[in-house]
Amino acid sequence: MKKLTACITAMRLRTLPLSLAGVSLGLMLAASDYIIRPWEAFFVLLTTVFLQILSNVSNELGDFLRGTDRQADRQGPAYTLSSGLLTAKDFKVMIAVYVLLCAVSGLAMIWFSFGTFFDYGAVIVAFMGLLAISGAMRYTLGRNPYGYRGLGDLYVFMFFGIVSVLGSYFVATHELRTWILLLPAVSVGCLSVGVLNVNNIRDIKSDALTRRTIPVRIGERNAKIYHTCLIAAGWAAMFAYASLRMFDWWHYLFVLTLPLFVLHLVQVWRRSGKDLDPQLPQLVISSFLFAVLTGVGFIAYLL
Repeated sequence: MKKLTACITAMRLRTLPLSLAGVSLGLMLAASDYIIRPWEAFFVLLTTVFLQILSNVSNELGDFLRGTDRQADRQGPAYTLSSGLLTAKDFKVMIAVYVLLCAVSGLAMIWFSFGTFFDYGAVIVAFMGLLAISGAMRYTLGRNPYGYRGLGDLYVFMFFGIVSVLGSYFVATHELRTWILLLPAVSVGCLSVGVLNVNNIRDIKSDALTRRTIPVRIGERNAKIYHTCLIAAGWAAMFAYASLRMFDWWHYLFVLTLPLFVLHLVQVWRRSGKDLDPQLPQLVISSFLFAVLTGVGFIAYLL
């Protein structure tokens, strides 16, 4: 029972709402333009959950193997490896299991969407799925992990924003009907990078010894300016999208989350180090609500 609890802890379930934000928005925007099938939507969401958990367990193992996940340096919640609750072998087994679950769920998603594995759209989705699995594992694992080279922001922007929103929309509709769909993808991408940036600002002192994150490169004050710009860019992109669509007040339902983001930015500027940790789940939930309310607004417009 103790080991099972540790395995659940290693999943870092508090990260799941952020990974579901982009695909939920993509599916709801698709539902506002087409009739989508429940099973394909289910497997899009399930595959996303498995990918996020794969990323979480891979990152913890990678940090541990490189000696960067030291209990004394942790500013956030304690990890199960560094605290001795699980072994590296346990994590390798979990990684194998989640790679298999990602593959099975992803193939089911493709089948329920396209009805075949050989359509050009199915092949594109399968290729993106392979890239997502590889990206989830190589953040801290492998010989040259991109998370240690300051490229995590780019990965998060692409996969949590662009691929997440546009990919789920494409799986549901088999097309990207207009270029302005890029705007909500950029919006979610910017907010997702913001979550990573808060994490990196919190860990700036310990990361300075082992990795070159953006905050380590530019300093804490500039990282907070960068963070403010990310949040502002996310909001600007979504306002642009709502404005370019046919005008309706429902399309601006996401504005209800504005106080949450204002409060978050105030706290980010006032706090440092471990005191920033509560701002991670706060921004995750705010971003999830932002995405969901945007999607609900576009669906409600049709009712």
